[in-house]
Order: sequence, then C-alpha cells, then structure tokens
Amino acid sequence: QVQLVESGGGLVQAGGSLRLSCAASGRTFSMYGMGWFRQAPGKEREFVASINWSSHSTYYADSVKGRFTISRDRAKNTVYLQMNSLKPEDTAVYYCAVERSSTGSRWSDAYEYWGQGTQVTVSS
Repeated sequence: QVQLVESGGGLVQAGGSLRLSCAASGRTFSMYGMGWFRQAPGKEREFVASINWSSHSTYYADSVKGRFTISRDRAKNTVYLQMNSLKPEDTAVYYCAVERSSTGSRWSDAYEYWGQGTQVTVSS
C-alpha cells in the first residue's frame, strides 16, 4: 500500500522558515516526478513546486520562486520543500504528490498519489 506522509508544518512568523518533508512508502518512486501543492481556506488547490526524477529539473510557482526550494533524496524515497521568507499568504495545507511520469509536472491531474497534507500557518 502506497503512503505519502508529510511532516514539518507548523506556525511561524512572517519572514521565518520551515522545511517540509514527505516520505513515501509502499513502493520506490525514484524514477517519478514529485511535487508540492497547497490549498488555502476557500481557495482551490494550487501548484507550488515540482522536481523531475533526476532532480535536474525543478519548477516553481511564481509566487514562491526565489523563496522555496524543492529537493529529493531518491535513496530515501523522500521529497523536501525548504520554505524561506514566509508570508501570511503562504498559509495553507501543503500536500506532496507523486507523478505518473518522470517530468515534474505543474498540473495536479498528472499526479497519482497524494499525502494527507500538513498545515502551514504564517502569522503577520
């Protein structure tokens, strides 16, 4: 059974940092793209960042570019999201996901497996 478990969320002041982790189990995802998405209250889920299978390509939403960094450890079947210079508008539930292919898509429909989410709250 495939499971994705996010951790590292919490409450932080504006300007602070958090590092999210997502550990996958049940199968190896080293050849698949992985991504992070978020959903704020009353809003649709949106793309945050993604990484291809080899880590050679990473993609970011304009709203987080330069502040967030996605990375992965293929041996540990884990993807990370380093979030710096956090803003109140970054407040959301953050979800990690595993893509059906290897490219690191921006589109949520391209992802097959999803975690349960971790809350990130940024206070002003």
